[in-house]
Amino acid sequence: MWSRILSPRVIRGTRLCWRSLYTMQLKTSEFQCLFTDGLNGLVEVFGKHKHELRIAGGAVRDLLSGKRPEDVDFATTATPEEMKHMFKAAGIRMINNKGEKHGTITARNLQLHDENFEVTTLRVDVQTDGRHAEVEFTTDWLKDAERRDLTINSMFLGLDGTLYDYFKGYEDLKNHKVRFVGSPEQRIQEDYLRILRYFRFYGRVALDPDDHEPETLTAIRENRCGLAGISGERIWTELKKMVVGNHAAHLLELTYQLGLAQYMGLPPDGNVEEMKHVWQKAKDLSPKPMTILAALFRCPEEVEKMDIRLKVSKEEKSLALFLVKYRRELCKSKDEPDSVKPFTDFIIDARELDTQSKMCELLKYQGEEKLLAALRAWSIPRFPVSGHDLRRLGITSGKEIGVTLQNLRDIWKKSCYQMEKDELLSYVKP
Repeated sequence: MWSRILSPRVIRGTRLCWRSLYTMQLKTSEFQCLFTDGLNGLVEVFGKHKHELRIAGGAVRDLLSGKRPEDVDFATTATPEEMKHMFKAAGIRMINNKGEKHGTITARNLQLHDENFEVTTLRVDVQTDGRHAEVEFTTDWLKDAERRDLTINSMFLGLDGTLYDYFKGYEDLKNHKVRFVGSPEQRIQEDYLRILRYFRFYGRVALDPDDHEPETLTAIRENRCGLAGISGERIWTELKKMVVGNHAAHLLELTYQLGLAQYMGLPPDGNVEEMKHVWQKAKDLSPKPMTILAALFRCPEEVEKMDIRLKVSKEEKSLALFLVKYRRELCKSKDEPDSVKPFTDFIIDARELDTQSKMCELLKYQGEEKLLAALRAWSIPRFPVSGHDLRRLGITSGKEIGVTLQNLRDIWKKSCYQMEKDELLSYVKP
């Protein structure tokens, strides 16, 4: 629950004119649960050295939505050098400090119960090129909030539960609105990946699939070419999250309407109608991101081009090629529509460990919920005959062994995988 609302305070901004700081206190169980011995120890360290420490970004958004965040990031007025001095004096180990030049220090210590705490110094962007930013450290919370992408991501939460909200982020969150901080065009030009971050968070926050502010879509359309300079890995990270969120079909269609697809590794002439149809059938079946995206591809060559741009994993690329190849070829039996056997037979013949998981994604793609449940409950049986068994019967030719094994495998499949070794070997004529 919230405690009493504190009076809004007015703060003078440097780049944005008068801004009111909205504050109130959070007292929910989700917030209280964050206070492990480790976090209490971290708070004590910062308090001892008189540096402010607040929860930042997505964790604040989650807590305000009544969720316990999976990851909690912190912001502070302490510089990286000051943090390193504080942690060293307290016997706290620091790890993976690759982000130090951007102000981030990660603290870890057995005294903190094996917890990692990522703490970032408040900062302002001195110079941006649409991909990277040169930063300068500050002790001004407003300046740090100004540089963030969306209002719902620009809030801070004090460790006493006080919310610090400069840009009506909490109001937007309650009203399910997704807005950029200040000018959408300026925020996008600082980092063009924010176009996809906007879509991702829209899918998480908005109730209406098409409740975008016109000026936001205009800014996205006019700056779409900037995505060409963003690395494929960064685009893929955002795209995957967007595709499994709410309104995914609408948002993917919007990327085509706004002319973004060609810069994102998606086929310029993607099959949007197929994608919308597949998403409607699969959205409640927990599809993998590539299962939805595969509907856009009309041929394997488009998958290859996507991989060159986005550098997806081997497993993700393999799944896309599998779905494009078999989405029409492998379908349920017309004679026995409730039988999962055509799919299990294919898995038996493929003899590859990941075929069953790919087949599950194919059934999601096709919207076959009952068959999917049956396939998930099915365990791949072991074919009881080996080449050694045939050699003992006098068959020595490698080619003949291969043909015989396949014939026996076909007989075994027809028995619904029930025949034992001796019965199968009775069909062999040396």
